[in-house]
Amino acid sequence: MLSFGRNLNATRGVLHRGTSANFFSPRPASVGSLLCTNPHRKSSGKRFNVPPSAEFVARVSGIPTMAKLPYQETADGLDAAFIGVPIDTGTSNRPGARFGPRQIRVESALLRSYNSGTRAAPYESLMVADIGDVNVNVYDLKDTCKRIRDAYRTILATGCIPLTMGGDHTIAYPILQAVAEQHGPVGLVHVDAHADTSDVVLGEKIGHGTPFRRCVEEGLLDCKRVVQIGLRGTGYSADSYEWSRSQGFRVVQVEECWFKSLSPLMAEVRAQMGSGPVYLSFDIDALDPGFAPGTGTPEIAGLTPVQGVEIIRGCRGLNLVGCDLVEVSPPYDTTGNTALTGANLLFEMLCVLPKIKYFD
Repeated sequence: MLSFGRNLNATRGVLHRGTSANFFSPRPASVGSLLCTNPHRKSSGKRFNVPPSAEFVARVSGIPTMAKLPYQETADGLDAAFIGVPIDTGTSNRPGARFGPRQIRVESALLRSYNSGTRAAPYESLMVADIGDVNVNVYDLKDTCKRIRDAYRTILATGCIPLTMGGDHTIAYPILQAVAEQHGPVGLVHVDAHADTSDVVLGEKIGHGTPFRRCVEEGLLDCKRVVQIGLRGTGYSADSYEWSRSQGFRVVQVEECWFKSLSPLMAEVRAQMGSGPVYLSFDIDALDPGFAPGTGTPEIAGLTPVQGVEIIRGCRGLNLVGCDLVEVSPPYDTTGNTALTGANLLFEMLCVLPKIKYFD
């Protein structure tokens, strides 16, 4: 065990020192060089973390981090960071989202460094790392919200953009509390089967069905710059989205999305959002459960993965100050495809952050 600890510390030391690795050499000099993640990128003149290539490092090897990026304990020196918030204490139906960050990291080993569709080069643009998980309290949801808010205050104070792996959708509330402290009221692109604007559920005001009601009450959102996409399912009233519309939200029910590309919609969303700060919150249950069954509250007739990617790519050019991907529940994800989809959507989010470079 002590030997393992020494080896782990040595590996972390290599990751943080950023020794160059030659990923194109057929015979790497050492295992250590394969784990190094800060090659000099001539196009930028800076050093960035670059995941090891699966051409030379087996995907099944190593300690799982998001996209096999290096682990770093804080957000210091980072432009963007992946962070997990492993809770499902706010879940109303199927539990298991507390294991979402872990499984997303495992499946993310399939990711590569470049976006072949958009030709984005995130690891030639930003310093990115996995900074682990918020130390949540699985017995006390209100205390967990405080812990999340405090953790994100620290992250945002460094200038780092958080890319969050949930966890249930409750986490959006304390995250947005910290985001609004840093940036003021923000625009919101909310992709979900559910509006998550309930007031009280089972006598509680905090849960995964209430975060955006709480955010409005506290002035965290610029309500004229909020869009909710993919809403559907049965409701508690004839118009489940009346409250959202009354706040000034644009509501795009799933019926408006069927059988069409969402690129035109996203052109309208970009105009709505303007140049102000925007937060992107993506609940995996926005996708049809045929594509993403591993989630807590599935609803039929949802978006396709193609439409999910169109929405995220349509956020290119927005002043994104944070993103999350929530509600992946591995116990209901027997193939791992839901977590794999979540990992890919998070990579797409990374690829549309400000300052990302694209190859023509």
